[in-house]
Amino acid sequence: MNFNKILQSLFGNKSTRDMKLIQPIVEKIKAEYPKMQALSNDELRAKTKELQKYVQEYAKEEKAKIAELKAKIEDTPIDEREGIFNQIDKLEQEALDKYEVALNEVLPQVFAIVKDTARRFAENEETIVTATDFDRELASNPANDFVTIDGDKAIYHNHWTAGGNDMKWEMIHYDVQLFGGVVLHQGKIAEMATGEGKTLVGTTPIFLNALTGNGVHVVTVNDYLAKRDSEWMGPLYMFHGLSVDCIDKHRPNSDERRKAYLADITFGTNNEFGFDYLRDNMATNPADLVQRQHNYAIVDEVDSVLIDDARTPLIISGPIPKGDDQMFEQYQPLVEKLYEVQRKQATELLAEAKQKITEGTKAKNQELLDEGFLALFRSYKALPKNKPLIKYLSEEGIKAGLLKTEEYYMANNNREMPKATEPLYFVVDEKLNSADLTDKGTDWLAKQVNDKELFVLPDITTEMSELEARTDLSDQERLDKKDEMLAHYGVQSERVHTLQQLLKAYTMFNNNDEYVVMDGQVKIVDEQTGRIMEGRRWSDGLHQAIEAKEHVKVEAATQTFATITLQNYFRMYHKLAGMTGTASTESGEFWDIYKLDVVEIPTNRPIQRKDLDDRVYKTAREKYRAVIDEIEETRNAGRPVLVGTTSVEISELLSKMLKMRNIPHNVLNAKLHQQEAQIVAEAGRSVNGKGAVTIATNMAGRGTDIKLTPEVKAAGGLAIIGTERHESRRVDRQLRGRAGRQGDPGSSVFYVSLEDKLMRLFASERIAKVMDRLGFEDGERIESPMISKSIERAQRKVEENNFGIRKHLLEYDDVMNRQRTVIYEKRRHALMGERIGMDIANIIWDRVLNIVNNNDFFGAKEEFLKVLAMEIPFNEDEYENGRREDLAERAFQEAMATFKRKTDRIQATAMPIIKQVYENQGAMYERIMVPITDGKRMYNIPCNLKEAYESEAKNVVKEFEKNVVLQIIDDDWKENLRKLDELKHSVQNASYEQKDPLLIFKLESAKVWDAMINDMYDRIASILMRGQIPVMEQEQPVQEAAPEQRTQQNYVESKVDLDAEREAQEAAANQDTREGAQVNRTPYRAEHMPRPNDPCPCGSGKKFKNCHGRNL
Repeated sequence: MNFNKILQSLFGNKSTRDMKLIQPIVEKIKAEYPKMQALSNDELRAKTKELQKYVQEYAKEEKAKIAELKAKIEDTPIDEREGIFNQIDKLEQEALDKYEVALNEVLPQVFAIVKDTARRFAENEETIVTATDFDRELASNPANDFVTIDGDKAIYHNHWTAGGNDMKWEMIHYDVQLFGGVVLHQGKIAEMATGEGKTLVGTTPIFLNALTGNGVHVVTVNDYLAKRDSEWMGPLYMFHGLSVDCIDKHRPNSDERRKAYLADITFGTNNEFGFDYLRDNMATNPADLVQRQHNYAIVDEVDSVLIDDARTPLIISGPIPKGDDQMFEQYQPLVEKLYEVQRKQATELLAEAKQKITEGTKAKNQELLDEGFLALFRSYKALPKNKPLIKYLSEEGIKAGLLKTEEYYMANNNREMPKATEPLYFVVDEKLNSADLTDKGTDWLAKQVNDKELFVLPDITTEMSELEARTDLSDQERLDKKDEMLAHYGVQSERVHTLQQLLKAYTMFNNNDEYVVMDGQVKIVDEQTGRIMEGRRWSDGLHQAIEAKEHVKVEAATQTFATITLQNYFRMYHKLAGMTGTASTESGEFWDIYKLDVVEIPTNRPIQRKDLDDRVYKTAREKYRAVIDEIEETRNAGRPVLVGTTSVEISELLSKMLKMRNIPHNVLNAKLHQQEAQIVAEAGRSVNGKGAVTIATNMAGRGTDIKLTPEVKAAGGLAIIGTERHESRRVDRQLRGRAGRQGDPGSSVFYVSLEDKLMRLFASERIAKVMDRLGFEDGERIESPMISKSIERAQRKVEENNFGIRKHLLEYDDVMNRQRTVIYEKRRHALMGERIGMDIANIIWDRVLNIVNNNDFFGAKEEFLKVLAMEIPFNEDEYENGRREDLAERAFQEAMATFKRKTDRIQATAMPIIKQVYENQGAMYERIMVPITDGKRMYNIPCNLKEAYESEAKNVVKEFEKNVVLQIIDDDWKENLRKLDELKHSVQNASYEQKDPLLIFKLESAKVWDAMINDMYDRIASILMRGQIPVMEQEQPVQEAAPEQRTQQNYVESKVDLDAEREAQEAAANQDTREGAQVNRTPYRAEHMPRPNDPCPCGSGKKFKNCHGRNL
C-alpha cells in the first residue's frame, strides 16, 4: 500500500471529506421538505416572497447609506468626492457579504421549495394558483405555453416546448442533486457523472441566488443549450415570480438584450456574455449599456469554457487603414513548389532508409544500419505526417532505431543536429508545431526569385552599432538611416514570417482534420468536440496562410479595438461556480487560476459500466479492421454502439468501411452538426434485435443524454468504442460517460495503434519495445492494465504541457488586464458622468505634478501654457527655491480655478440660447447641439434640452467633458492595444539572448502604458482647459441633435485560436476576420458599416467620412 492510500484509509479521500461537510446542510433541507409539501400552491409561492423580502432587506441599511451618499455627490466639492466614492465602494462590498449570510440562512427552506415545486409539476398535469400580474404577463406571451389564465386563476401545465421539442416535467431532485446544488452555491465546481441531471442540479442555487435581485448568469457552451435550458427550467422559476430570459434570443445592444440582463436569471453563451462586456466598454452613450454588475455565474460544462476555451481571447476588431496584405497569395505558389520538392525528397529518403536498414540487418553491418536510420531520421524531420513513414515506423525495431538516432543528434543541446538536417529544405518539429527554413531552403528560394537577400533577415543589432560608430553623418542623417534600416527590417521580417506560416499550413494542418473548407471559407474544427468553431480564426497570419493554401479568399487584416480572455472575464464575478462530468483531472488548474475547488459528487446509483483495458495494435489499418469487427459483433448482440473518433477524416473512413459491410449507421461530425440532436436521440435504440451504430467526432452531443430502451438494457446497454486516445484524459472520460447513466449497463473500450498522434509523439517507444520483444504478428493486439497506465502517463504529460501554455498565456494577459481594468473604469466614470469631475481633477493634478517635477522654470512656463492654457502662477525665484509639493499644490488650485472660470463661461454663454429655445420652441426639440471649440477643433455636443434648461447648462459642460474624455480614451487605448500586439510579437526574440520574453514584455509594456497615460492626460487637460463656445452670428438657427442611437461601428466580434507555440505570447494578437462570414451567426456578428456620406451614428450631424469614419 503506497503512502497516499495509507492517508486515504486514515482520513478518507477528498470527496468523502467534502460530502461529510455538506451532509448536515442536506439533512436540514430534507427536514424542511415535508413542511413545504404541507403548504398549498398559493402558500408555497407566498413563502418564496417572504424569503425573498427577508434576503433583500438584510442589506437594507447599506443600500440606504449608498443612496444617501450618492444624493449628495453633486453638492460636494470635487476634492472631497473621492472619499465619498470610496465609502460607496466599501458599502457595496459589505452589502454583497450580507446577502451571502442571508442566503446561507434561508438555503434549506429555498432548496426544499424548489424540490417541492418540481414534485408538484411531476405529479400533477396542472398546478393551479391565484393569478398575479406577473402570471398574466407571462400568459400574454404566446411563447409561454406552460401557463394559461382562467378567471382569477393561473394554471401552470407540466408539459411545454423547450429547444423546439415537447417536454413533460418528470424530474424531482435526488439527494445527490441537492449536494451538487450546495456545492454550486458555495462557489465551487460540482463534478457529476453524465446522466446525473446536472441541469436540474443548477435549479436550486440559481433560484436561491436570484432572490437578491442582483442577477444570476447561467453560462452554456452553445446557443442551443442556452435557449433550451432557459425554456426547460424557466417555468420552475417563473412559477415563483422570478423573471427568466436568454441573451442569445436577442440582438446585441438592443432593448430586449438589456431587459434580458435585468431579469433575475439570465441564460447565455460564454461568448455573448464576454462580447457584451466588450461592447459595453466601447459604448458612447449610457443607453447602450446592457450588462449590470457581475454578481453570480454558474458555468455549465465548466471544463469546456474555462479550460478548452481559455487560450481563446474574445476580440472586437475593425479595419486598418493599411489595407489588404497580399503577401500570402504572392508567396503561396513558391511555398507549394518548395513543399513538393521536399515531399519528393522525403519519399526518396524513406526508400533509401528501407533499403539500407534491410541490407544492414541481413549483413549485420552497423555502419549500413546507421546510414539507414539517418536517412529515416531525415525523412522524419522532412515530413513527420507522411503516411508511408508512419506505417514503416510500426514495423519491428524501426521506431526504437529512429528514437536512438534522434537521441544522438539531439545530445549536447542539438550540437550535431545541423549535420542531420543539412540536406533538407526545411525542418518540421511536430511536438513544437513548427516548420523552419534551412540554409538550403533559403538558397533555393533565392534562386527562384533571383534575389539572394529577399528572404534573409538582416543583422539589425550589428548594423545599428556600425551606424552609431560612423562619424561622417549628422544627427539627422543618422536618424534617417536608422528609420530606413528599421523599415527594411520590418518588411523582411514580415516576408520571412509569411513564408514560415505558409510552410506550417502545408506541413502541420490538414483539410478535414484540423479544419474543413465550406462555402469558400476555411473553418476550424474543435479538436475537443469535433464541432466547427464558427467565426474563429487562427492568429498570427496562420489562417490567411491556410486560406492561400486552399485557394479561397484571403481575408483582410484588422486592428484590435477591444479584447479579453474568458479567464479574465469570469474572474470578474463576485461568485463563480461550475458543473461538469469531468473536472477532477484539471482540479489543480481550476484552483491555481480561478481559485475554484472541485468537489466530486457521488452518483445516485452505482455505475454499472465496464471500462475495458485499451486494445493496442501496431498499425492504424489493423486497428480500424478490429473496430469494424467489434461494431458488427456488438450490434448483432442487440446493443447500440457509439464510436468516438478524433477527426472528420477518420469518421468518414469508418463510415465507408461500414458501408462495405452493409451495416446501417449515422455519422455525426463537423460537416453534419445540424442533425446532432436527432442523431444522438436515436443512438440508444435497437431495431429488429440489432443495435443502432453512431459515429461521432468527440462531440457525442454534450448536454444531451442517450436514453436506452428496455430491450437495449437487457442486451447489455450502450457500447462505447474509442478509435484513438485523446491528448486529454478528460475528453476520453467524456466519451466513456455517454454510457452507464443512472445505473444503466454499458461498456467502453479504446482501440489504439502505434501510428496514432499521441502514441507517435509521447508513448510508443516503451510499448513498441514490448511488442517487438513478445514477437507480435500483424493483427495481434496487446491488452493489459500496464499499457493503459502507460498511455495515461503520456496524456498526463500533454496535459501538464497544455496547462503550462495556458498559465503562460494568462501571465501575458494579466499585464493587459491590469491596464484594461484601469481604462475601462475611467471610461465608465466618463460615460456615466458620476465620477468624471473627480477624474478630471486628478488628471489636472497629475499634469501639474508632472510639469513641476520634470522642468526648469522656463520649461515649466511653456508646459503650463501648452497643456493647461494658463500662465505659471509663480516667478522664477519662487519656482527655483520652493518645495515641489507646495508649488504643485498652489499651481493645482490655480488650475482648478481657471478651469471653473472657463466652465462657468460656457454655462453663461449657452444658457440664454437654451432658455430661449426651451421656452419658445421646446415642443419642437428634444435634443440640441451645442458647439464648443478648443481653438483647434469644433466639438458638437448633443444635449437633452430639458435637462440643459433645468440644470442651467451644467449638463452642457458635463456632456462636453464626457465627449472629450471618451474620445481620447478610445483613441489612445486602441493605439495602446496595437503597440502591445507588436510588442508581444517582438519580445519573443529576447529568448535568443537568454532573456525571459515575459519579463521583457512586462517592462516594455509598462513604458508603453506610461507613454499612453501621459499623452492621454495631456490631450484631455489641453482640450478641456481651452473649451469655449465660439462667437456666433446673431441669427444663426438652432441645430437639432439627431436622436440618440445605438453605437454602430464597423466592428467584428471574433474568437482567435492561438497557434500552439505562439499562443502564450499572442493572447490578443492582431487577427483577421471576415466580415461577411459573421452576419447572422450567433455569437459572432459584424455590425452595420455606414456609407461615407451617411450621417455619423454618433449623433454629431456630420457626414460619417468627416466624423468617426475619417480614419477608416
